[in-house]
Amino acid sequence: MLPGNKTVLEGIQGWELRPTYRAPRMPPWMEEGVSSFNELIHEHVTHSEFEFDSDDEYGEEYESAPSSPSSQVSQLSSISQQEIRLSRGSSLGCFFQGITNPFICMFFWGPSSDQTSASKEIDGKQRSESSFSLEDDSSGNPTSMFTIDSRQLATMKEFVMHRTTDSRRRGIIEDLLFLGELSIEKAFDVIYEVLYHIVSPLEALQLLVKKFRFKEPAPSLEIKTSMLGKLDPSPTWLKPRSDQPLNTDARTCEDIITDLGYPYEAIRVTTEDGYILLLERIPRPDAQKVLYLQHGMFDSSLGWVANGVVGSQAFAAYDQGCDVFLGNFRGLASKEHVDKGISNERYWHYTADEHGTRDIPAMIDKIHEMKMSELASLEVIPDKKSLKTEPYEVCAVAHSLGGAALLMYVVTRRLAGRPHHLSRLTLFSPAGFHEDAPAFCHFLSNFLPTMGPILRPLVPGVYIPTRFLRMLVNKLARDFQNYPGLGGLAQRIFSYCVGGDSSNWVGAFGISHYNMYDMPGVSYLFSEHVAQWIRSGNFLMFDFGSEFNNMEVYGTPFPFDVGKHYDAIDIPVDVVAGTKDRLIPPSMVRRHYKTLKDAGVEASYEEFEYAHLDFTFAHREESLLYVMSRLMLVTSKKDK
Repeated sequence: MLPGNKTVLEGIQGWELRPTYRAPRMPPWMEEGVSSFNELIHEHVTHSEFEFDSDDEYGEEYESAPSSPSSQVSQLSSISQQEIRLSRGSSLGCFFQGITNPFICMFFWGPSSDQTSASKEIDGKQRSESSFSLEDDSSGNPTSMFTIDSRQLATMKEFVMHRTTDSRRRGIIEDLLFLGELSIEKAFDVIYEVLYHIVSPLEALQLLVKKFRFKEPAPSLEIKTSMLGKLDPSPTWLKPRSDQPLNTDARTCEDIITDLGYPYEAIRVTTEDGYILLLERIPRPDAQKVLYLQHGMFDSSLGWVANGVVGSQAFAAYDQGCDVFLGNFRGLASKEHVDKGISNERYWHYTADEHGTRDIPAMIDKIHEMKMSELASLEVIPDKKSLKTEPYEVCAVAHSLGGAALLMYVVTRRLAGRPHHLSRLTLFSPAGFHEDAPAFCHFLSNFLPTMGPILRPLVPGVYIPTRFLRMLVNKLARDFQNYPGLGGLAQRIFSYCVGGDSSNWVGAFGISHYNMYDMPGVSYLFSEHVAQWIRSGNFLMFDFGSEFNNMEVYGTPFPFDVGKHYDAIDIPVDVVAGTKDRLIPPSMVRRHYKTLKDAGVEASYEEFEYAHLDFTFAHREESLLYVMSRLMLVTSKKDK
């Protein structure tokens, strides 16, 4: 009923007008290491009763379940990414969507727990209803003989559809239904217990004695485990996490990385102005190639790993031997600062300038300090003090606001005569130039400065302040995903606000870094800074509103123009645009590229058929391939 393009919801999981089910495809950088077992599974599937429709080579979108890095050589069976149909007259093939690991396939094809117990009572040679087997036909090719129990289809759908979220999490509507049923059940339980103890007073007395008896607390359970890539392979003890309260998905970046078997390190970095940032790492201490990933606005480091092993740039780079760092800007609801009692007004008093001149310098300098120390201790370099250049190379990859902050960082560092420690920049839809922003953003760019004196004291930061409200948003996102009509409506409204961008906005809010404990936010001053970018049409540092204030900060009556000083950049810069991106359209990304080329910078330009969030949240193979190709261009000192 709403006006607009009918295909705005096409390709978004769960809201497709014409849903398609596609099998995953082996990422090309992993194709060299496919195990013989995976080849066997691939041969079985391609010769089975499934038919593949090869209209599209890659398809628009596919889902894949994260697999363990311990099976790096068998990440995916090399199935082409096409629609899967079952030729047996039914549409049971839809459950195949998103299965990326043959071990996972065998888990779901194998007998379920209730079927296993039942089949033990029957003849051992008799197959259960959902068994899986390989047989040879007359030509010697393996064929399949299996049937699928309908109960397993529901299990498979739950696993595939919500692979990036906790399947135990429920939305508000489900919570209300559940609480209603639970209340009725509890009421009858109370009535039953009261009647039982009235007619059995002895039992009631024994129950009272048990309640007042002291009980020792149960010992905490510990799990013996080890992490991939550790220098010391000996197992360590890992304490299991307790279930998340209120059925919300509150996993952190650490949880996702360690659950997949990768090593993890958390580094607390303090900026010059006292903000405490979380720099997260998938460590390879001896690696001389480093990948630094920086998120955009209303995002965090979790966006780079939320898609699991196969769909995330961080894991792909680590598997190729890189030391991976994931940066986090200031602006989380936890408000970490050296001043524990900092007020909201003081904490949220920052602009985009602080991201490029405070946050990124603190994190990059910390990476430099750690790499120099580690490589020297591992004797990769003889003496770090005798070196004139770094013995490692850093490729920085950023999205949206992260791209603008990195450009600001390199320019200001070079003009200050200080090293920036970077070897290459790869920027996905970088912010900075916004004259072609959507109409709604133009409206806000004029509204915010007008209402700034009123709103700035009342709303110093654009974030959700309380746990209850964050929990509410988290559960609403779950409702949006569970109910296609509601989710489609919310998706369409978000799309209207950003000029028709077809990113999965609701799906992004369903990822676990939008949880009840913490949630990314931005300051009101930062919003005014973006409004200045839109109104001026230039990539400027923050305008403090008067020549006197600007003179105190910049030494000039006008704010510093970052775009006019691109000639200070001394490293290659790759800019990538999304043809479906309406928030930062390709014309604005091309302006970055043209300005860089005019300034004599070694720059490249690429376009993908992406919307704004597809660079991080969607399972798109092109961006992974692009990041890997950029990393190959960064030659380590060991190779020279």
